[in-house]
Amino acid sequence: MVNNFWFNAKNINCFKNGIRVIKDLNLKISYSENVILIGPNGSGKSSLIEVINRNIYPVIAYESKLKIFDKELINLWELRKRISTVNNDIKNRINPNLQVFDLILSGLYGRYSYIKNKSERDSYEVKKIMKEMNISNLCKKNFSNLSDGEKQISLIARALIKKPDILILDEPIANLDYKSKFFVVDKINELSKLNTKILCITHDISTITKIYDRVIMLRDGKIIADGHPNKVINSKNLNKLYGIQVEVTKNNGLWNIKRLFR
Repeated sequence: MVNNFWFNAKNINCFKNGIRVIKDLNLKISYSENVILIGPNGSGKSSLIEVINRNIYPVIAYESKLKIFDKELINLWELRKRISTVNNDIKNRINPNLQVFDLILSGLYGRYSYIKNKSERDSYEVKKIMKEMNISNLCKKNFSNLSDGEKQISLIARALIKKPDILILDEPIANLDYKSKFFVVDKINELSKLNTKILCITHDISTITKIYDRVIMLRDGKIIADGHPNKVINSKNLNKLYGIQVEVTKNNGLWNIKRLFR
């Protein structure tokens, strides 16, 4: 029997530095859906990524289980091959003079540096992903000369070069100006044409576009809402999520949030 879920957690609890960061989590994510995980800072979003990437482990307890790709024990090399994660820390590891072509190619080798002995096949794969993402114009640009939005998309292309099953985007539009923010959101929308599914972690509802099938709201390590964006994104849930009075509207397919003053 084929399991439809790449992530399957039942009653799991996780601790970091003696603090419970994941509380009685029950969550299944299927291979067929793009998912947004949204919550305020300190809600447990980053901890859940660490659980997925096997950087932290749940406490072993009765009737609790965690399976990733239907395995309770999974080889880390297999995990790294099937899941690619892009976060903002990666930018600090990259040589500013590395060209975008070489940056993307380095993803095939799990490195962030120039690869000397690249094959024709490697070069073909880089050109292919750049064409699919419509960023071929960035090919010979140094990483340091890119806009913040172009840097983010180049890192996403690097993550996709090895054709993972799941792409985790950790706060993909954090600290971007409006131009870069819209550039990144538009490019992420185009990724829906590829076979890779997206798990996007954010605190910004403007990231939520029509490509997402599901929104999961996380607060204090617990899921407080879970479902289709049109059902989950509303003022009541956002008030509960952020602990402030807000009004949520949708305009031209994009969600907006406005604080209410009383």
